[in-house]
Amino acid sequence: MQTAEILIEALPYIQNYAGKTIVIKYGGNAMTDERLKKQFAQDIVLLKQVGVNPVVVHGGGPQIGTLLEQLGKKSEFIEGMRVTDRETMDVVQMVLGGLVNKEIVTLINQAGGRAIGLTGKDGNLIRAKRLKLTSRSSSKQPPEIIDLGHVGEVTTIDPTVVEMLDSDRFIPVIAPIGVGEEGTTYNINADTVAGKMAIVLKAEKLLLLTNTPGVLNDDGKLLTGLNAADIKQLKETKVIEGGMIPKINCALDAVVSGVGSSCIIDGRVPHAVLLELLTDKGAGTLISA
Repeated sequence: MQTAEILIEALPYIQNYAGKTIVIKYGGNAMTDERLKKQFAQDIVLLKQVGVNPVVVHGGGPQIGTLLEQLGKKSEFIEGMRVTDRETMDVVQMVLGGLVNKEIVTLINQAGGRAIGLTGKDGNLIRAKRLKLTSRSSSKQPPEIIDLGHVGEVTTIDPTVVEMLDSDRFIPVIAPIGVGEEGTTYNINADTVAGKMAIVLKAEKLLLLTNTPGVLNDDGKLLTGLNAADIKQLKETKVIEGGMIPKINCALDAVVSGVGSSCIIDGRVPHAVLLELLTDKGAGTLISA
């Protein structure tokens, strides 16, 4: 009876998401723990099997850092972003577009799915430009432009290739690498790419997997059901700060731009994707317009 009740609980959610797109940013511990990696792949295959169209956008920062260290190259970060010279960009392409992307594709295929790996270069999927970071040492000094090298920001997304794969029972797995007008390759934040992808695809939901349960208050209690006003207040009171700010901004930007809802969930929880999408309780911080 317990098994039957779980299946019945999932039924209205399966009906609601059938035929709709869910964009999932895959990162954190869920990408490094062998058990969690297989469970994530199973979740994605199950969603596709019941008629949902999952689109996976993945990161790979720890894997990039490990390979750079093995090559004797020190990683440098400014405001949380990796400084990416040409040599580092070659490593980023190798890790994101090759090692990490193909591992995810293989795991999904082994679980019974039909995954296709992409980078933003394929089909001109992600057009980008150099990200200009400015810093002001004092109010009397002009802003300083910081060169992060091949770090980019999204200018446009052409979803044609993703929509084609979705309509033909394939599961797109996207590495956050973009290309500029002059053919330059750019390393782009995976959360940002996932958010922009969700907007362009008119996704029903955006999921951001992290290494935290979601947004927590001062007592460690999980906060959910947040909107723009709530988030503004939580920022002002420093409940939301540090590395959570860009994720929250990405999630909020998506829902303001038409995505049904966004959710920041704990990728360390087994089957977190299914728990968030197909159960009454959910598994993280829900953000809506």
